[in-house]
Amino acid sequence: MRAALWAEALKARRSRLPGVTVLAFTVLVAFGSLVMFIVQDPGRARSLGLLGAKGALAGGTADWPGFFALLAQAMAIGGFVIFGLVVVWCFGREAGQGTAKDLLALPTSRAAIVAAKFAVVAVWSLLLALYTFLLGLPVGALVGLAGWSLPGALGGLGTLLAAAASTLLLTTPLALAASAGRGYLPGFAALLVATFLAQVLALLGYGEFFPWSVPALATGLAGPGHAPPGVVGHLLVVLTGAGGAVATGVWWHRADHDR
Repeated sequence: MRAALWAEALKARRSRLPGVTVLAFTVLVAFGSLVMFIVQDPGRARSLGLLGAKGALAGGTADWPGFFALLAQAMAIGGFVIFGLVVVWCFGREAGQGTAKDLLALPTSRAAIVAAKFAVVAVWSLLLALYTFLLGLPVGALVGLAGWSLPGALGGLGTLLAAAASTLLLTTPLALAASAGRGYLPGFAALLVATFLAQVLALLGYGEFFPWSVPALATGLAGPGHAPPGVVGHLLVVLTGAGGAVATGVWWHRADHDR
């Protein structure tokens, strides 16, 4: 397991993807701060050309609780896409680069290889969530948000990490798609389908029963008039994550890796 973890961490460190994911979350925080800046004073935003003459942003408050809530909502949506790209890259690269059979020829069990991949993805994703929060602190202070408090900041961090964790659980089926599909494209296709269906079913009111809609709904993205997902929705997220991880491990254990 130690050797598998070292190898997967080395692959991640030498790729360009970590830098790309950090840039993506930097843009996410920058967008959130821009929204807060506009909500703070729409007239000023219009004078600076950030809003049209008749433009407006409905909902939200320009304070620290509102900023943390916005970051959690962005994490629930954008995080799935970015974490999903990491998972697809991690599991699809072996078939895409033709290194699966070479990897399995080493004296390391297939279960250890799969576990190491998931462990690296989990640490990578949670570090990105922590980076998002830490970057949001100076950016929010620069915007001049009101309502700062240490308990509120810790609560915002907890909400952000919870959104990241639930979103991360939902990426395990993408690992199965990339592995069984033997490449990146099946994983990317599964990512796009899940993202599309999550938006559609949430709009139709059935998001609580579709796991990929639950994280966004839990952060209050549907608005104050909608109740958050109940126990069933969160249970489906956990079962989906566990089922995807187990199915991926079973496939790696039984599949015939010939290239």
